[in-house]
Amino acid sequence: MKRLVMLAACLALMPQPAFAQGALDREIAELTQRVERLEGGRAVKKLQRAFGFYVDRGLWRQAADLFAEDGSIEIGLDGVYVGPDRIEEYLRRLHGGQEGLIYGQLNEWITLQPAILVAEDGESATARWRDQGMLGQYNEHAEWRDGVYENTYVKEDGVWKIRSLHLFVNFVAPFEDGWARLQPGEGLARSQTSIDFPPDRGSTVNYEPFPAVQIPTFQAPNPVTGRAVEGDMR
Repeated sequence: MKRLVMLAACLALMPQPAFAQGALDREIAELTQRVERLEGGRAVKKLQRAFGFYVDRGLWRQAADLFAEDGSIEIGLDGVYVGPDRIEEYLRRLHGGQEGLIYGQLNEWITLQPAILVAEDGESATARWRDQGMLGQYNEHAEWRDGVYENTYVKEDGVWKIRSLHLFVNFVAPFEDGWARLQPGEGLARSQTSIDFPPDRGSTVNYEPFPAVQIPTFQAPNPVTGRAVEGDMR
């Protein structure tokens, strides 16, 4: 990216015939746009990784501050919480109501497989990620979580932030028995937190989790064909 910026600067400083100025301006604009999109992709990765690490250790305010003013979070069947303050309180209550994790609490939100698409104007982006959760309380219980994120991101006053974080939970399964022994309807439930602390909006999709097959719709098109990739949430 630095090389692209240097090239654009050198081209701008070189004397050019009048008839070539238009072509030069277009090339500089294209290079600038490309740099902005590349920087946007890096910013999105940084945001999502920061969210995972903050939530891992119960830094609820730090996690909520990553969201835009009208940003939202939706996890499984819990519904949609809007705005950094509501998101912070939801995350805190979801993990016991305390600031930070308690002794023996495991809360690993492992985020993998980023598929990021930055808009042509470099002002917004979408991304799909794989979620692997290792959750539990020492000597009490332990669970695996599997799911897919379909998120959106936006530049707010020149700073990249999370616009919407939606975790499509595929299952939450006991560590000892695993997901292979789940019966239909056992792998996903609404949290007590969302009942005691109701969301701003209800769930945006109908779930039929593992062992059924669900495919959240891809926000980004197929990178080769350019066609939309439809989901199947039954």
